[in-house]
Amino acid sequence: MTSRRSVVRRAPGKLFVAGEYAVVEPGSPAILVAVDRYITVTVSGSAEPGVVVSSDLSPRPVRHHWHDGLLAGGEGGSAHVVAAIETVGALLAERGLPLHPLSVSITSTLHEDGRKYGLGSSGAVTVATVASVAAYCGVELTREELFRLALIATARIDPKGSGGDLAASVWGGWIAYQAPDREQVLAQVLRHGVEETLRAPWPGFAVRRLPPPAGLVLEVGWTGNPASTKSLVAGLHRRTWRGTSSHQKFVATTADFVQAAIGALEDGDGPGLLEQLRRARQELARLDDEVGLGIFTPELTALADAAEAVGGAAKPSGAGGGDCGIALLDAAAPHDIAHVRQRWAAAGVLPLPLSPALEGIEE
Repeated sequence: MTSRRSVVRRAPGKLFVAGEYAVVEPGSPAILVAVDRYITVTVSGSAEPGVVVSSDLSPRPVRHHWHDGLLAGGEGGSAHVVAAIETVGALLAERGLPLHPLSVSITSTLHEDGRKYGLGSSGAVTVATVASVAAYCGVELTREELFRLALIATARIDPKGSGGDLAASVWGGWIAYQAPDREQVLAQVLRHGVEETLRAPWPGFAVRRLPPPAGLVLEVGWTGNPASTKSLVAGLHRRTWRGTSSHQKFVATTADFVQAAIGALEDGDGPGLLEQLRRARQELARLDDEVGLGIFTPELTALADAAEAVGGAAKPSGAGGGDCGIALLDAAAPHDIAHVRQRWAAAGVLPLPLSPALEGIEE
C-alpha cells in the first residue's frame, strides 16, 4: 500500500578516519565516522507523471520520465539521485508493486555556497533518497537492506567506490567497514535481480559500530579546495602500480594499522589510537610519494603538522587532494586545541564545527 503523506529522511555525512584507498579492495578494513551535517530528502506525490527532483543546489526542478525501468531526460540532474530511485524502482517492479509519480526535494548542509566540504554528500544523498522513496512506496527496509540498495545504486555509477560513505550514513557513529566486491554485486543483480541480491551473501562485506575514542576529541579542518574522490581513485586504478608488490604491501600495511586502531578504540586506548593514526598518515605519504596522486596539499600537511606538534595525530580524510583533514587531540587540553585551530587558520585551513552523528539515517 502506497503512502500518501510526504516522507522525510535525512542522512549524515562522513569522514574517513583510516583505511583510505586500500578500502576499495574487497574485504580491506577502514574506520569511518558519521558527522552532524546532513542531506535531507522529502518525497511526496506528484500530479505529473515520472519523477520531479528539486534541490537547493540546483537552480530549477529537473523532470524525469520512466523508460524501460530507467529515468530518462532531466539534463543536469544528480546521477546518484537518479540511480537511487531507479534501484528502488527495480525492487518494486520485481515485487509487482507500482512506482507512482514522485516529487523529490533535497536540501543539504554538506555544502557551503554550492561548494562541497568533502563530507560524503554523494553517499548521503543516495542513502536518504533510497530510504525516503522506499518508505513512501510502503517498503520497509532494515539498515543492511538500505545499505545494499544504496551500494547497488552507486556501483552502477562507479564500481570503484568502496561504499564506506554509505555505511557511515546508514549506521552512524564510529564504524569499522569492509567493502564487498562491487563488480560481483552488479553481476549478481544482472543475473538474479535486486531482490535476490539483497538476500545473497556478499563476500568481503562487514560493518560494525565502534565506541568513540577515549579521552580524545575529533577536530576537522577544511582546506577550502574541493577534491574529486572519484578522479583520485580512478587515477590510482589507471596506474601500473596497482597489483604490484608495492600495492600489496600498502594494502597489507593499511589493514595492519586499521585493525590495530579498531582494537585501540574497543579497548579505550587513546594513545594507541594516536599511534595508529600517525602510521596512517605516514603510509598515505608513502603512497603519495610513490604514485604521485597529490594526496597531500600544503594545507593538509600544515593541518597534520599542527596537530602532531601538540602530541595529537592528524591526516587527510578520504582521498585527499583538498577537502578535509582530521585530527584527534587531547580532550583535556583546550589550550592545545585552540592553538591547533589558530595554526590551521594561519595556514588557510578552516576549522569546521562538526561532531559525530550517532544515529545514522533518521526520519
